[in-house]
Amino acid sequence: MTLTASIPVMILAAGRGERMRPLTDQQPKPLLKVQGLALIDWHIQAIANAGFKKVVVNHAWLGSQIVEHIASVRLQYPNIEFHTSAEDTALETAGGIAQAIPLLDPQDYFLVINGDVFTPGLDFNVIQQTIPELRKNGVAAFLWMVPNPPHHPQGDFCLEGGKVMPKESSINTHTFSGIGIYHRSIFSHIQAHSVAKLAPLLRDLIEAGKVGGALLHTPWTDVGTPERLQELNNQS
Repeated sequence: MTLTASIPVMILAAGRGERMRPLTDQQPKPLLKVQGLALIDWHIQAIANAGFKKVVVNHAWLGSQIVEHIASVRLQYPNIEFHTSAEDTALETAGGIAQAIPLLDPQDYFLVINGDVFTPGLDFNVIQQTIPELRKNGVAAFLWMVPNPPHHPQGDFCLEGGKVMPKESSINTHTFSGIGIYHRSIFSHIQAHSVAKLAPLLRDLIEAGKVGGALLHTPWTDVGTPERLQELNNQS
């Protein structure tokens, strides 16, 4: 096993999925099926194929279903160490990550991916290959960006020379894919069980020039509405 393959992975699955209602009234959004497979299982398949060994999944809304699903998935992937991180109420992204740090137990960096994005063909081996360079350069975070989708035309950040920049720095913006690598130190000041958003942390790090990035060259969909889910299933 290589050192890069040993970095832990966190899948974010605690959100309520308000825009997906009524589909998410009875089922967590990451368990909704795209082309016959739960959204979260698309990620787990790719993670397993790339040789990652530890996966942590947080949960809040209808969390017992996430726990049951991971229990069944664990049988399919005996080489992966699975953990679930329970949140009584969703702690937002940074709060959820901070609470899961003891379970992730990263040496330094770890990968986080939104449980409600659909990225067929995403090569997690490419993600592994970025780790030595991040360690060499002392980068705090590395974000994968995508072209701005129709529902988010203004984008989130700019990407210049492998660095993520504030979106005010250029008219050429991109949207954060929900896939990123983070250094554990970013979350060291967040107390366990506290609510904390990720965006303000990223903006501060970006202003300080500590965030790298790259374009994601695979299909990507933020499965945020029933209409987008139906479009994906119509393609099957």
